[in-house]
Amino acid sequence: MIHNLILKVFDNIWPMLIVFIVAISFIRFYYLQNHRERFCLYKELNYLISIIYIWLLFEILTMTELNKSSGVNMVPFTEILRYKVGTTMFYYNVVGNILIFLPFGYLIGVYVNPKKIWPVLITTIATSIVVEFVQLQIGRSFDIDDIILNAVGGICGYFLYIGASAINRHLPEFLKSDLFYNILYILLIALFVIYVFGYWGVVFK
Repeated sequence: MIHNLILKVFDNIWPMLIVFIVAISFIRFYYLQNHRERFCLYKELNYLISIIYIWLLFEILTMTELNKSSGVNMVPFTEILRYKVGTTMFYYNVVGNILIFLPFGYLIGVYVNPKKIWPVLITTIATSIVVEFVQLQIGRSFDIDDIILNAVGGICGYFLYIGASAINRHLPEFLKSDLFYNILYILLIALFVIYVFGYWGVVFK
């Protein structure tokens, strides 16, 4: 269900997304050129993917068709405990709210590299609160449980970053080189493009 939601968002925004990617790529290229900074493919792709993720996060969390109800829930765990484990609504509302903020916590780790968890927790909670207020203004609900689940997702993402960093420190030097990461990112993006075009090929066939 989450997978279908992400594909639906891509269907809605892909024209503007292409324009955005081209524009930001040229801006970044000339920035590096004017400041005489070294170009590193995987690092630039990291920046681009991070921006696209934030955009997709905004699009997904502000889609009015996700929830026709409105209102305010300020009682923790009311909605979380309402869904039976293993049901579609549990995966969508509980697991989905955790997974969607997992990359958020990971990105905070990558770009801020905080020594303690508090910057990740505070940033995730603040962002989630703003999202809930925005949702309330567009006809959806403000739910304290969503904030709790988003915070859990951000923390999990941060711990994922800590684990990945620990593994990276013990890898052979070649596996930590820019060349290896450049090749890895190219392969991953190629697989993603093949997947997306394969999906759209089925849809529009």
